[in-house]
Amino acid sequence: MGSERDRGQRRASEPGPHPGPVAGPVAEPDPVVEPGPDLACPHPYPVPDAAAYLAGRWDVERTVHDLRTGAEGHFRGTAEFRPDGVGDSLLHHEEGQLTWGGTVSPASRTLRLRPRPDGTAAVEFADGRPFHDLDLRTGRWTAVHPCAEDRYEGCFTAVTADAWQLRWRVGGPAKDQLLCSVYRRQG
Repeated sequence: MGSERDRGQRRASEPGPHPGPVAGPVAEPDPVVEPGPDLACPHPYPVPDAAAYLAGRWDVERTVHDLRTGAEGHFRGTAEFRPDGVGDSLLHHEEGQLTWGGTVSPASRTLRLRPRPDGTAAVEFADGRPFHDLDLRTGRWTAVHPCAEDRYEGCFTAVTADAWQLRWRVGGPAKDQLLCSVYRRQG
C-alpha cells in the first residue's frame, strides 16, 4: 500500500489529468461536476482536518464504468462519518441502491477513518486492514492500494465546504473500471 501527494505530474498509470495543488485558498471553487467517465478534478478546496471535514451525513452519487465491456452502473445513497467509539475514529458507512445490468440491488460498505494530529487520517477496512492514507490539506490527495492482482488508484478532491469528489481507477487481469463519486453534505 502506498500513498502520495499529487504533484501535478501525470504518470501513465493515472486515471486522468490532475492539476497540481493550489497554494492557499481558492477564491471561487469550480462547481461540483456530475459523475461520469470524463469527471475532471476541479480546483481543490484546502481542508486542514480531514476527519472534521468529513464528519456528518452526505448524499452520494456514483457511476461505475466497466471500460472493457462498456457497461455502466449507478449507485445512489448516503454516506455517514460518525464516531465509532474507538478513540477519535470515525466509522464511514455507505448504503444505497446499485443499478447494474438492469438490476437494482441494495449496496453498502463500511470503512474506518483514524485521524492523526496533523489533520491527515489513515483509512482502514471495517476489519482493521489498512486501505490508504488521506491528506486533504491541499484539497487533493491521490492514493494507491494494491489488492491481490488488482490496483486501485484514487483521486480525492474537496471542492467546497459541502462537496467532494472521489475517482477510483481499478485495473487488473480481470478488471478495468472507473468509479466516479460526488458527495454532497446533507442540510
